[in-house]
Amino acid sequence: MGEHSDTTPAWNRLRSHLTASIHGWLDPHDKESLTLPMADEDWLLEISSDGKLVCMAGYDLEDMRSMLCDGTTEDLGSDELAKQAKFYLQQTISKYRKRLLSQGFTERLEMNDSYVAAHFERPIDLSTITEVEGHIHTCQTWFTPKIS
Repeated sequence: MGEHSDTTPAWNRLRSHLTASIHGWLDPHDKESLTLPMADEDWLLEISSDGKLVCMAGYDLEDMRSMLCDGTTEDLGSDELAKQAKFYLQQTISKYRKRLLSQGFTERLEMNDSYVAAHFERPIDLSTITEVEGHIHTCQTWFTPKIS
């Protein structure tokens, strides 16, 4: 998320609190965002210094190529590879989309030569630590696979 280079006191307090109270952040030393893997391994949660809560899922296109062409010499073109990645991504996000959108998240698809990803984001107030923690715990609950 590198657009916001000045950090606010509210962000610094929140970041410090979250890194101490919630374990598992991918790079707790990142000054502009905190990223936490969810129990559903396809999903990540990110809190950014500019006041966004983002739930995201995506696929690296080289990983997708390896998965789809496992043990074959077939080489998928980049368009076909992106199409397949978008298909798998739609399957991944379909079980959470309705809930996220109903809770005020907006959806955007991001695609480049390296990956395809869906971002669901909503604004949060960085100065309300307990509210942000509540959002994180809610998302952790949502993204915990149900055992049948």
